[in-house]
Amino acid sequence: LTAAKTSDKDTVSPAGEKDGNCPKEEPWERALKTTIVDMEVGEFQGHKVSVWDLLHSKYIPEENRKELLELYQAGELTLEQVKTVVSTIVTKAEAARAEQSANVSSPRAELTVTEDEDTPLQED
Repeated sequence: LTAAKTSDKDTVSPAGEKDGNCPKEEPWERALKTTIVDMEVGEFQGHKVSVWDLLHSKYIPEENRKELLELYQAGELTLEQVKTVVSTIVTKAEAARAEQSANVSSPRAELTVTEDEDTPLQED
């Protein structure tokens, strides 16, 4: 029992130290995870989302994510710049997606309207 209690204490202490220092999480990574953006588009609409979550969302292609992370880690981009770039990409991607959805349904609507308008002209 004494050995078990000692190991419990040993397990708790390093875990406590790990939580405090979090050696796996770099300061730049922590900054991305704690910087919050208020997004008004797509699946994030009305939610506050971390820059980290935006970077790893479906809106950011893997190549872009890697490039942004490399530039940020190298100090070539500030946290604010990464936040702006990621927010812009998500906003534009969602706008493009919305536009595509509208275009999918509107050509049919336009064709119907055009045909209806053309028909009386041909009869005249």
